[in-house]
Amino acid sequence: MTTRLKTLGILVAVIGIAFLVAGGYAYIRTMDGQRSLTAFSAAQDVQLSYNADGQLVDRGETAEADAIMALLTEDWGYPVNAAEMDPNDPVVNTASEYMYQMATISYHVLNGTQSITLAEDVTYNGETFLAGTYEVAVDGKYYSQFDRSHPLDGPTRGLAWSATALGLIGQLGVGAATASALQIGLGLAAAMAAIGLTLLFLGGALVWVTGAESSSVRAPALRPATGMTGA
Repeated sequence: MTTRLKTLGILVAVIGIAFLVAGGYAYIRTMDGQRSLTAFSAAQDVQLSYNADGQLVDRGETAEADAIMALLTEDWGYPVNAAEMDPNDPVVNTASEYMYQMATISYHVLNGTQSITLAEDVTYNGETFLAGTYEVAVDGKYYSQFDRSHPLDGPTRGLAWSATALGLIGQLGVGAATASALQIGLGLAAAMAAIGLTLLFLGGALVWVTGAESSSVRAPALRPATGMTGA
């Protein structure tokens, strides 16, 4: 039984070492990805704006920044990590910063207006729109919420949610997903390392205990001394 337990301890320790190696590899690969994302972010040099007090501002106003944050956290339900919003490192390179920048673009599109010019009178669903220029509010509508057949809504959708806006949002979404995946990678590496250390400790403990028991079994038993008997 002692031999079997010792063998089991060795196997557990070996498995623990394998987990440590896997955790180390996962950490190295995750850090490679983090360095690449950081370099990509630095090359783009997209930065958030903060005031002298370290508060987020948009176009110089904290109220605008608060509205953008409300869109992100309340309407979209994104859990912003305050530690990732660093005034001393305004370059957009964390998941929360990517999502905030995405919300910034969306906020201005959703609250913007577009100039639509009709060259001639148009009748749609019984309503006549006279030729001329109209200032059409986006009114918080996303791309899919416009009536594309409407003489004003249709053109407004294409101008507001332009290829540039949608492309930037898509790119920021990839950045946010990549940053989140890298965080998961770090967590996975830490978990694997913790499992490896635990198994290595348990395996070593089994080997140590069985070794101590073997030494105890092999120790010669002490016999009481016998006295000399007289003739």
